[in-house]
Amino acid sequence: MASLSLIIFGAGSVRLAGAAAAIALLIGHLQVVLIKKLYPRKRPYMTLKQTQVLKDPLKDHSFPSGHTTAVFSVITPIVVFFPILALLLIPLGISVGLSRIYLGLHYPSDVLVGMILGVSVGVLSCMML
Repeated sequence: MASLSLIIFGAGSVRLAGAAAAIALLIGHLQVVLIKKLYPRKRPYMTLKQTQVLKDPLKDHSFPSGHTTAVFSVITPIVVFFPILALLLIPLGISVGLSRIYLGLHYPSDVLVGMILGVSVGVLSCMML
């Protein structure tokens, strides 16, 4: 939604950042779906019985974290175009990743790979424009 808003309401660099974020989000999502099929890893709450989770937790595979991939794929192009926003956006992205671990939905390696994947596709999308 954020990238679409930047594309529709922005101009110049703002619109380019939005377009790069949308492209990165799409590519990142496709890669997450493929990797989850290739490496079907159970979520922590399914294997670690003492893990507390919210009602109706996710049931698909854990690796990599799709939420972490998504947030970093969107914030990376914005930070590339507007570096000052890194002070706000990078801590936001890290907190999304940490929340996935805290909620018992991902292992730290799921989040780390999601972050690397999101940043990679974010940078790649900027290079494509």
